[in-house]
Amino acid sequence: MTITSERVSEELTRQVSKVSQSVFDGSRLRVVLLVDVYDGAQQQFLEAYEQLCNQVASVPGHVSDQLCQSIENPSQWLITSEWESAPPFLAWVNSEEHVRMVQPLHSCVRDTRSLRFHIVRETGSLPAGARGEERRLQSSPRIGDGLIRHALTFTVKPGSEPEVAKILANYASPEAQADGTTRLCRTSLFMHGNRVVRAIEVRGDLLAALRHVARQPEVRAVEEAINPYLEQERDLNDQESARVFFTRAALPAVHHVTVGELPEAERHALYYPAKSGQGMRLAEALAQYDEAAAEDRGSPVLRSTVFQRDDVVVRLVDMRGDGGGASVLPGDGQAAELKKLLDGAVVRMDLITDRRSPDA
Repeated sequence: MTITSERVSEELTRQVSKVSQSVFDGSRLRVVLLVDVYDGAQQQFLEAYEQLCNQVASVPGHVSDQLCQSIENPSQWLITSEWESAPPFLAWVNSEEHVRMVQPLHSCVRDTRSLRFHIVRETGSLPAGARGEERRLQSSPRIGDGLIRHALTFTVKPGSEPEVAKILANYASPEAQADGTTRLCRTSLFMHGNRVVRAIEVRGDLLAALRHVARQPEVRAVEEAINPYLEQERDLNDQESARVFFTRAALPAVHHVTVGELPEAERHALYYPAKSGQGMRLAEALAQYDEAAAEDRGSPVLRSTVFQRDDVVVRLVDMRGDGGGASVLPGDGQAAELKKLLDGAVVRMDLITDRRSPDA
């Protein structure tokens, strides 16, 4: 039996970069929030922070937090918090409760940047009587591919779907390079019914890429064109209105696995309607399925990303062109397992546009 160089390369890829991103490994989470406060608003900021702290203390999964002020620039602040694991933090930060909690901060904060990290190693001794496993550290570092995956989702008014699809499909691609280190690599846009999902891949700084894209005239024109059709109204000329819309539209990637690369791979998006309150559990079940499928050398799936916010769960799949579209749908065994968490059938979303940036 002859083993081709292509198969050897594929096997090495599977061994080296099987899972590049996941929030479901159970390790503790460190959240870092960089804050730029308006001059003269420090006391107002402190009062708003104290109020927020009292509320966050009762959120399930929250362990502790710390507020720091820069010794070089008093307008710069750092908020760090520790969580038992990523899922409870994501459930809170993506909730309407969080939107209400942080409202008092907006009038005194010029800019923010949020970073989330699993704790891999730490120094210091354990508390008396504690066991090593109670540290809940990430067991081993993950191997990534340098890409940040994120998505936005929103709904449009029923009956407007054909017009919205036409607008979204016929826009001029924005300049890919945001700055010297940040580049927009790929944008894939899907629809199912009146729900729109826009998945992006960024190399560099996600926030810098999103701000760069939002400033591009061609993108701004598309956003203005679909404004009349949105179920949630927004005013892009009003900073607070735009911020609230995009906060609610954020659809974070909670798991990603890569087992191979092919330029001609087909891209599919599957929408999983979760039962009320079961979105995170459903996303975790799909993540476990994808990790197990990565071990199957006969699987046509090359990459899979699970996006989740509340009860909206979307799975983006890249697969070999000869794999057969039905292969991205769950098999009988998986369908039975997921049925407990689903509020309806899994559906394939319609691809509106899929664009790669040059040299991506």
